[in-house]
This record gives sequence, structure tokens and C-alpha cells, in this order.
Amino acid sequence: SMGVIRMILKKDSILENNMVQTIGSAGESLAAGAIFTIPAIFIWASEKGSGVTAPSFVSIALIALCGGILGVLFMVPLRTALIVEEHGVLPYPEGTACAEVLLAGEEGGSKSKVVFAGLGIAAVYKFIADGLKLFPSEVEFSMQGQYTTSVGMDVLPALAGVGYICGAQVSSYIFAGGVLSYLVLIPAIAYFGGDSVSKVVDEAGKTLAFNQLSASQIWSNYVRYIGAGAVAAGGLISLIKTFPTMVKTFGHAMKGFGKKGDSQLRTQQDISMKVVLGGILIIAVLIWLLPEIPVSLLGALMIVVFGFFFATVSSRMVGIVGSSNNPVSGMAIATLIVTTFILKATGNTGAAGMVSAISIGTVICIVAAMAGDTSQDLKTGYLLGATPKKQQIGELIGVVAAGLAIGGVLYLLNTAWGYGSAEVPAPQATLMKMIVEGIMGGKLPWTLVFIGVFLAIGLEILRIPVMPFAIGLYLPIYLNAAIMIGGVVRMFVDGRKNVDDKKKEEQATDGTLYCAGMIAGEGLVGILLAILAVVNVSSVFDLSGSINLGNAGGVILMLLMILSLLKFSIWNKKKA
Repeated sequence: SMGVIRMILKKDSILENNMVQTIGSAGESLAAGAIFTIPAIFIWASEKGSGVTAPSFVSIALIALCGGILGVLFMVPLRTALIVEEHGVLPYPEGTACAEVLLAGEEGGSKSKVVFAGLGIAAVYKFIADGLKLFPSEVEFSMQGQYTTSVGMDVLPALAGVGYICGAQVSSYIFAGGVLSYLVLIPAIAYFGGDSVSKVVDEAGKTLAFNQLSASQIWSNYVRYIGAGAVAAGGLISLIKTFPTMVKTFGHAMKGFGKKGDSQLRTQQDISMKVVLGGILIIAVLIWLLPEIPVSLLGALMIVVFGFFFATVSSRMVGIVGSSNNPVSGMAIATLIVTTFILKATGNTGAAGMVSAISIGTVICIVAAMAGDTSQDLKTGYLLGATPKKQQIGELIGVVAAGLAIGGVLYLLNTAWGYGSAEVPAPQATLMKMIVEGIMGGKLPWTLVFIGVFLAIGLEILRIPVMPFAIGLYLPIYLNAAIMIGGVVRMFVDGRKNVDDKKKEEQATDGTLYCAGMIAGEGLVGILLAILAVVNVSSVFDLSGSINLGNAGGVILMLLMILSLLKFSIWNKKKA
């Protein structure tokens, strides 16, 4: 964006660059919400005798558009409470990183060099790991038998960057959740289960005993339900705690109902409440009436209620751990549990009931993802002095563009490989499918869900921040460990003695810039690798058959990456 606007258009506008990333990033969030859920319908359609047909292109587009627009509109009245009044409390790591990148591009000189150094080094690293495949991007050490567990980390620069931006405290809570799930719950389940038969069936159709299960099998079939319960309870606790602020925010918004935006400062203008409330009502009616969206009036009401709830929760969560680690699928699980139970109680069962539950879950999933993305963009705009109203309109433009494209992308993936295959396993969608089938058939492990709920309540009583811990419990420990590494580096940078506070702050900012570059570099190469895979030339670069550095190579290169972070932050010598 900076290159095009400056070099080709000969402009120098930081707010225009911000608008470009605001509109562009809307597509990623909408796609994330859709890919977590809609493939479940495709999988059902591929099963003989299911009575389910694959969703049409129009149906996918309408569901995506409704979810995306609601996600943006729900964030309008919440902006003041979460972005403005909690500035300094919620870091919004990607939003802050985006602002740093834009400011670095504006200032040029040493700051821009730090950003592009991070971008370049992370890009090379990502290409070596996932392009050339000289070492696995996930380092794992597993044990099975007497003490079943698995530890390791995703050796990816972006995750360490998120940990650095979040800081040591938040990173430690996330990691603690991972420690509980992988080093306590998984070994406990394997030990207490012993020779008893589990619900896991191997490829040969044999039912395995608990002490025969791997850590990943126990996590995906048991612990993940506990994590989903903790995330749902943490979200409810978060909503209750922020309810007074939300009421106050709505009070401010309603006072300005019908007033002209010109009476406010440019940086305080939002889309008017009249448009927001009217838009939410129109979308709810369309969800109910359009035959392409298989949702009843009750379902439409549930979407509005759950949508607003999870928009608030999602915004707060991404404020803590960033959009990259926002457990949108966890919120979708909580939605599906309640929605499917209500649909079953009202007689909406069978194929139609299951598709309706997934459709409701899809809209909520997209709402949560869009609310998180919009929050990050509004944070960037708040730091740069952008006009919130223009950003909110930009988000809606991005939603429309992505909503019209997502159906084609989903059909392309399904036609090429099929969901549930080795190439496109769609783990979240498969889990959503299992949950809906489990409730409709009365087989959902409620005990595990409630264990997670009461664990979250216990943490709240102990005054331990529930949400980051619950997120750590729900996400794999490999991801949490990489975030913790970044948090430890930040703790070292901030905790040095004999360094004045001003210099510490400058060096921490340089580190944030470098991490922002790492996040961007890894993302860009990820896009390149996806294109290479689509055109079937990715195998040309795969050297894993002839050269393989193994886990040790991943660990060594990750250590070098951390040293490079220290080099460009505290060891960076600047000319006067």
C-alpha cells in the first residue's frame, strides 16, 4: 500500500494507507469465520443418506454478508468503551503493530529499517521452514504410556512477535492454560482411563483404550471440550464485568441519536446509531425471510443476541492476545451447543435442524471474527488519528467484496481436495459437525464442558484473568509456547537494570517494530506458498527428501530469530 500510494500515485498519506489495510483485512476475518463452519455442510453432503445438499454459491455469499455486516455494526457502539476508554489496558497487538508500521513508513530512517529487517528475515525463515521444508515448523516431543503428554512449540516468528507485543504477563497466563491441558489433564485422563475403552477409533476400526491414545487424540477428543467450556464461561464472565461500561457507552451513543456527526470532533465520529440499529434490524429480517439462509425467526433472534454477546467478547479477547489467536471456533462451539439444544427442544431436528444450527453458527463465527478485526483496525485508527466513521464504512466495503468471493473459494477447495481430506482436514468444521450430531443424538460430553465452565469460575474467584488462561487451555501448547518465548524476551528487555526508562521505552518500541515486520513477513510468504501449492509447483522447492535439519534445526533457527530481535531492539546502535 505504501509503495503504490507513494511511488505510483505520488501521495504521502498515512490515513489513506490505513484505510487500505482496514478494507483489505476485512476479507481475512470473514474467510476465517466461514472456513471454521461451512465445510461441515459440505462433509454432510458427501455422506450417503445424510439428506443434506451442499450450500449454493448464493447461500454462502448471503450468510457471509449478513455475518460480516453485523460484526461491523455491533462494534460501532462498543468503540468508545473498548478502544478509547480502555486505551492502555487492552493492547490490541496487531492494531498497535499496524500503527507502528505506518508510522515507521512515515518517519523513514532507522525505524523503517527495523520494520523491513523483521519482514525480510521472517520471510526467509518462513520460506526455509514451509517452502524448502528443511525443518518442521512445529517442534514436538511426545511420550505415551506411563505419562502420556506432548510438548513443543510452533517455531514461527509471528507467534514470538505476538508474545513480545502482548508482554510477559498475558503470555504467561496463556502458557499456563497450555501447561494445565497438556501436562496435567492429558496425563490424568490417560492414567485414570487406563485399560478402559475410550471413544476413539483407529484407522482399522479398532476402539482404543485410554493408555493407547496419543496426547493429540486425548486433546482433540476430551480436553478440547473442557477448553471450549472454559472459553464460553470466560466470555460470559467478561461480559458481566464489562456490562456497566457497555451500558454507559450505549447511553452516550443514544444521547447522540439523530444528531449530526459534524457536532463532534472528526476523530470521534461514528456511523450514526439510527443507521446501526436500522441495519441490524434489516439484516435480522433478511436472515429470517430469505430462503437461501436456512434460519427461522427464532434462529434470527438468537443470531442477534449471541452476535452482540460474542462481538463484545471477541473484541476484548483480541485486545489481549491479538486476532491471530482469537479462538473464534471456541465461541462458535459455545453458540452451537446452546443453539442446537434450543433447535432440538423446539422440534427442529434431522438434516434441516443440523444445517440450520451450522448456518447460525457460521453467522456468529463471522460476527466474532469481524468484530475482532474491526477492533484492531479501529485501534490503529485511534493511534493515528483516523476518522472512525470512514473506517467503519471501509470495513463494510471489505465485507461486501469478500462476501461475494468466499463462495467461490470454498467450492474451489472442496472440488480440488474435499473437506476432511489430508490436504484440507478442516479440523474446526469437523468438530462443529461432531458437536451438532452429538447434541441432536444426545451424545455431547456435557461433563467435560462443565468441567471447563467451573474451572473458569474457580480462576475468577482466585482473581486470575480467566480469558487468557481459557484461551491457553483451548489452543495447542505448541502455539502457546511460542507466544511465551516472545513474552520472556519482552520481560528481559523491560526488566534490565542500569537502563533509564526513556531508553527502555525506545528499545521496546524498536522491538515492537521488528515484531510487526516479522508478522508481516511471515504472512506474505504464507500467501506465496499458498499460490505455489494451487499451481502445483510447491514440490519443486521441497528439499525435505534430501536435506532435513529435523527438530534441532528448528530450535536453533528460532534461537537465532530471538537473537535477531534483541539485535534490532536493545543492541541496535543508532547514529546521532
